[in-house]
Amino acid sequence: MKTKDLIWGLKNSVHQHIDFAQQLQTLSDTALNWRTDAESWSVLECLEHLNRYGNFYLPEIEKSMQNATDAPDSEFRPGLLGDYFAKSMQPKAKLNKMKTFKQMNPSGSTLNRKVIDTFILQQHKMLELLENSQSANLNKVKTGISIAKWIRIKLGDTFRFVIYHNQRHVLQAEKVLAFQKNAIEKSEA
Repeated sequence: MKTKDLIWGLKNSVHQHIDFAQQLQTLSDTALNWRTDAESWSVLECLEHLNRYGNFYLPEIEKSMQNATDAPDSEFRPGLLGDYFAKSMQPKAKLNKMKTFKQMNPSGSTLNRKVIDTFILQQHKMLELLENSQSANLNKVKTGISIAKWIRIKLGDTFRFVIYHNQRHVLQAEKVLAFQKNAIEKSEA
């Protein structure tokens, strides 16, 4: 795939995530913390989960790009492992459930609107990194991954993984809101 097309598509997704988060700022704290059941996450828990991953990946990406010396490549070729990770995060019609690492699981945390602000700031940082990545080689620059820093994947795959992961949980948050809306409508009928 063309590197510029990959970056353009990823930037577009990040803009959508920012728009979604900005819309959340109009909701009540009750709506933002509402859960479909005891095992599910609220909207704020979905975003907090993403913030925790952002706390790892944003500095990791930035550090890796600062050390880059190779000229950009016009084509991006996914790596075997990185492509697997990225594709496993892509949203599907029926989301497959995945186990979350304990330190990344926000369930039961006391959360407030600052979670939304942090998410928006992180998304703006991601846009900045994507813009800067146009002068890096997405095939040759490597980043560590959150489960094992010694495993390194291509920068292009890291961007795909993180942004697809964000998409996945934004969709999850949207489903929580839709479920909540239906529950309210049923109780008022």
